[in-house]
Amino acid sequence: MIRSLILLLVALLSAPATAQSVSEQPHTRLEIIAESRTPLPGQPLAIGLRLTPKDGWHTYWQNPGDAGAPTRVAWTLPDGTPPPPPLAYPVPETLVVSGLMNYVYARPSTLMTTVVPPAGLAKRAALVVTAKVDWLVCSLEQCVPESATVSLPLAIGDGATDPEMGYMIAAARAALPKPVEWAATWKADKGRFVLAVPFATPDTVRSAYFFAEEDGAIDYAAPQTVTIAGDRIRIETAAQPEVKGPIKGVLRVEREGDEHELGFVITARPGEVPAAGLPLAGKRPVAQTPTLGFIIIGAILGGIILNIMPCVFPILSLKALSLASGNVPAREAQRDALAYAAGVIIVCAALGGLVLLLRAAGSQVGWAFQLQDPRVIAGLLLLVTAIALNLAGVFEVRASTGSLGDDTIRKGGVMGSFATGALAAFVATPCTGPFMAGALGAALVLPPLAAIAVFAGLGLGISIPFLLVGFVPALRRRLPRPGAWMTRLRAILSVPMFLTALALAWVLGRQAGVEGMTAGLAGALGLGLLLWWLGSRQHGGQGGAWVPAGVAVAVAVAAIALLPISTPAQAVGTSAPAGLRATRYSPEKLAELQAGGKPVFLYMTADWCLTCKVNEKGAMASPAVAAAFAEKGIAVLEGDWTRGDADISKWLAGQNRAGVPVYVFYDGKGGQTELPQILTVEKLVALG
Repeated sequence: MIRSLILLLVALLSAPATAQSVSEQPHTRLEIIAESRTPLPGQPLAIGLRLTPKDGWHTYWQNPGDAGAPTRVAWTLPDGTPPPPPLAYPVPETLVVSGLMNYVYARPSTLMTTVVPPAGLAKRAALVVTAKVDWLVCSLEQCVPESATVSLPLAIGDGATDPEMGYMIAAARAALPKPVEWAATWKADKGRFVLAVPFATPDTVRSAYFFAEEDGAIDYAAPQTVTIAGDRIRIETAAQPEVKGPIKGVLRVEREGDEHELGFVITARPGEVPAAGLPLAGKRPVAQTPTLGFIIIGAILGGIILNIMPCVFPILSLKALSLASGNVPAREAQRDALAYAAGVIIVCAALGGLVLLLRAAGSQVGWAFQLQDPRVIAGLLLLVTAIALNLAGVFEVRASTGSLGDDTIRKGGVMGSFATGALAAFVATPCTGPFMAGALGAALVLPPLAAIAVFAGLGLGISIPFLLVGFVPALRRRLPRPGAWMTRLRAILSVPMFLTALALAWVLGRQAGVEGMTAGLAGALGLGLLLWWLGSRQHGGQGGAWVPAGVAVAVAVAAIALLPISTPAQAVGTSAPAGLRATRYSPEKLAELQAGGKPVFLYMTADWCLTCKVNEKGAMASPAVAAAFAEKGIAVLEGDWTRGDADISKWLAGQNRAGVPVYVFYDGKGGQTELPQILTVEKLVALG
């Protein structure tokens, strides 16, 4: 209503002005400019209307906000000249007056369009561009409609850029927001409007603001809360009741290190938006603040928990027992503990750094991304098989070709401890657990140095138990002394490693099909036979053990390089318990269910994720859960990240998560709840 009255006043009070290229009005200076005074016929010519308000006054953007009016123009052009396109506006400023939000220009602004001279005009023919311009100019106390007619005489020529006006046009063009084809989404629920916009460097954003181009989308005066959710800028504000359909507007962004603000013309479509994320760069805590400290503590605690995984615990146990009382001097124990910790921390930091580099290059990857490649799984299968055979006593790893001895682990020295730590870190990557998910998810949106500190914290957590054994003599004294029982313990510890190898073979089949799994098992069998040959020579005291060892390495490398990969048939289904009647996740499917108001249990999983499989075979497989979901009409969507999926990667980034599992319940009313990574029947039954 306010805007309609103002437009009426502008129309009624507008007064004609003498046609000239510059018009001085009581509160505004208007000038018409062109890129060239000698335009080419048939070629677009950039035209600008430059409005300069006097101090204390302002003009308005195309959508003025709660009050105001956009600038209107009526063109007079030579016959045969097509109508110019609508005016393009530079990025506006915000101004709140008496509780009303206004989108304004308190400084000079140039509104741009193009004129195409008729193709048949002869050289030196006159071309006069005339514009009758009506605008509203306001101060904090009053508003005045102003009007002027400006005219620019041109002559058809070679299209050379005018030295003076060409510079002004270039500056005006640079001030326009840039049209982009970003996959922006919005969602409105319970009076709140949330916009999510992908951005290449979200961690550098200091401020952001969304100007809706059309009326009826957002409450202009309501504050806009901006956070960084994964690789997206997330803006939340109050919604207007009539919000619907695609929403076009301008996103204004200020980044660290940039002298000027950036503007982008975006079109957001209804869809999924992430939960609130981290503060902006200008408000985000830096290193050594409690927030970053808590993130690192979470990573450390998550790393400690990883030590109980079946593929890590045997390695840790044997390394700890190698430092048992009476075997190793305190100085040597500390040295080995530090070397082990260095191996773990460096591998975790290196993998984290690689994730950050790949994400900066545009890849949507997360923690344990390397396990999405079947060749990496095949390599782990062969490695774990060799470790299991070593623990079972089939062969020994020696620092030299000398006698076997019972302390081969200790004889590895610093390099042996470092390599063992690196191995423990690498085989631990398939899993995430309590504390770890949030910490690694936050690391993906922190500045690089802070993110690397979080990944290093994970490595420190994995190495803490062995550091305690190495640096606390009382703890070492409580460890049992070495003896014949260690041989039996090693054999027992080989069982979880063999089970891990079996699980990796299954994952390989899921990733690379039956042919891939068969090739992997054949490689493991060949490697096992060669290691048995190596062990028989070692136990017989024969020389030349390096021959079967070298052949074993060659067979392992060949098995990985020649691994046949096909798309497995299981890829079209889900691994969810049958009672849940799950379907595969897609953004479109989730949006469809949400649009229908249906509650949804969405979970992201991978075949190489131990925690995922435990939940799927445990709490999720309970008949009570299936009955509760069926009674409440809860749909189940499964996102399988085993071989990587761009849609799942984007969703994880939006949830500030770096890996799987992730479990989220959408209640059908616009709300969502993230569940713990260790599921219980009680938690699932209570949903809805």
